[in-house]
Amino acid sequence: MDILDGLTASEFLSDYWQKKPRVIRQAFPGFQCPVSADELAGLACEEGVESRIVIENDNGKPWQLENGPFPPERFERLPARDWTLLVQGLDHWVPDIADLLEHFRFIPNWRLDDIMASYAPQGGSVGPHYDQYDVFLLQARGHRRWTFGGHCDTTSPQVNDTPLRILSHWEGEDTVTLAPGDMLYLPPGIGHHGVAEDDCITLSIGFRAPTVDDILTGFTDFLCSQPGAEAHLNDPDLQVQDNPGTIGAGVIDRIEELIRDKLNDRSQLALWFGQYATAPKSMDIVVPAEEPITPEDLATAITGGEQLRWNEGSRFAYHELDDETALFVDGERYLLKGDARPLAPLLCAGSRVSMKPLARMAGESALLGLLTTLYNQGSVYFE
Repeated sequence: MDILDGLTASEFLSDYWQKKPRVIRQAFPGFQCPVSADELAGLACEEGVESRIVIENDNGKPWQLENGPFPPERFERLPARDWTLLVQGLDHWVPDIADLLEHFRFIPNWRLDDIMASYAPQGGSVGPHYDQYDVFLLQARGHRRWTFGGHCDTTSPQVNDTPLRILSHWEGEDTVTLAPGDMLYLPPGIGHHGVAEDDCITLSIGFRAPTVDDILTGFTDFLCSQPGAEAHLNDPDLQVQDNPGTIGAGVIDRIEELIRDKLNDRSQLALWFGQYATAPKSMDIVVPAEEPITPEDLATAITGGEQLRWNEGSRFAYHELDDETALFVDGERYLLKGDARPLAPLLCAGSRVSMKPLARMAGESALLGLLTTLYNQGSVYFE
């Protein structure tokens, strides 16, 4: 497979990532979609699965949106064409879909959002729009015609009387039809419109980035939970002012110093961001193991050659500090020291853990205890 169309990962990131679209023919040659339309409809009926139906014209109302879960009979009442079913987080529920992500590990784990499936009969579409994230659109079944190009933002005209952000006056720059195995990369803000030419399924591999608001509010909330946050601003050097209504420059200086002191602690920032970035999108799938395992049983399974893999909804990352390595799994952090530090990059390299080096580490009781914790909380399991 050549998912980058002959480019190296460095070349793609330098020339295309967040810069311009790229059409990649047969990124996945002979691709067979692991799920059928009926299976997607079945998932859309399940609690805990985020799903939506978009109808282009619902009794004269343009681009109407319905949110799941849906009763099975809803699909019997849909028109023959011009509608779309969206199932979010398909990788959380289908291991074969999650395996596709291994081809995109040239992008950091923390940037991954999820894989969304879009099923549509002929004419089905979600309308011309733009997204605020990077996405690879992999054609999994049938054919979809994509028109794309031109930068869009909140000032771009949109259709009224719809809950969706549909562009009302937009003309793309390029048009292509994707067949199974073809893929289109789109950076944030690029207008695009995909229309099903027959019964088709498209898989959207999306990559998220936090907003400035997410970072500021998230980190300050984290700081407010740390020891010492309950302390009050003091002023033992208070002096009489000419006017009691004045907020003196010294007060602002003291507050600025306090804020800078908190923001300059890079280790605190790294620990917060690691936990924030690995918090699972769906807690419905990261659930404790039905049968908890003991460290001894875990060691036996590892040395016996069983394959350990991530829960499909779990997120793994790590950060190197001065004298320790912070491992982040599903919003929790684990600080590793000394000979334990190599465990973090080993666990984070891919969804299937390399078992030979892991077996060499399994003799260390502390590491075995950590692996047991990850197993029992549902972050990893034996395949």
